[in-house]
Amino acid sequence: MEQLRGTGVALITPFKADGSVDVNALIDIVTYCKEGGVEYLVALGTTAETVTLTPAEKELVINTIVHANNGALPLVLGVGGNNTLAVVEELQTRDLNAFDAILSVSPYYNRPTQEGIYQHFKAIATASPKPIILYNVPGRTGSNMLPSTTLRLANDFGNIVAVKEACGDMVQVMDLIKNRPEGFLVLSGDDITALLTVVAGGDGVISVLGQGLPVSFSEMIRHGLNGRIQEAFELQYELQEGMKLIFEEGNPAGIKAIFDVLRLAKPNVRLPLVAASMELKTKLTAFIASLSKIPA
Repeated sequence: MEQLRGTGVALITPFKADGSVDVNALIDIVTYCKEGGVEYLVALGTTAETVTLTPAEKELVINTIVHANNGALPLVLGVGGNNTLAVVEELQTRDLNAFDAILSVSPYYNRPTQEGIYQHFKAIATASPKPIILYNVPGRTGSNMLPSTTLRLANDFGNIVAVKEACGDMVQVMDLIKNRPEGFLVLSGDDITALLTVVAGGDGVISVLGQGLPVSFSEMIRHGLNGRIQEAFELQYELQEGMKLIFEEGNPAGIKAIFDVLRLAKPNVRLPLVAASMELKTKLTAFIASLSKIPA
């Protein structure tokens, strides 16, 4: 899955003032990311506020992204949850022809054991017609998928091709990189550690900030992958404040505030989330203004 190396971006779902999906803004964001040099797009991840979308809205978002992309970049679709049978049913009934892979989160809320996590993904791997990216994000799920479980899945199922690792622990990330089977990709799920993951031998990132600053972020990751360490860290330090700020009041409130500053989308989110405060928006505006490569 070489097409999953580099920078993927977890696209937001922009909303109008009345709360409906802003299709035109989503088209503009897809175009902006394509022109900005990212390697692939991720639809209906956590950043898309997928849990608050109706089935009809999910279809609208998928269709909008597919048509706006027009085959230019590889596409990944978020298909996950804490009801294993429901995830399996979705994989068996949804049209996945436009997508290169699925991204599936470790079960949340239930807090299964490592064996439960393994059996969950075993069922998904058996059902999925597309390659699978595992997603470990303990801060959201309430449980950590340990490297031993990830590697067991990677070794047992050929269609489990990557992990998006958002544990925030570089030792765990390095354990995965050291012991992974050949061809298995380790992708950062944390913007702040994305470059460190790549320099340690990882393969890239599924980023939040990268969709707001696609040129600089994807260039940083490419520098890291190609061994241009000094150039990569120059961009890391330029972007680092933004990596922290966008999560200061939760995701995707921060990245949506950046899109508002860039005039690509309104900052609206859906309850129980609330939009970024004026204080945060002021800081993000100053951060954007400080960049040497102003977004197009």
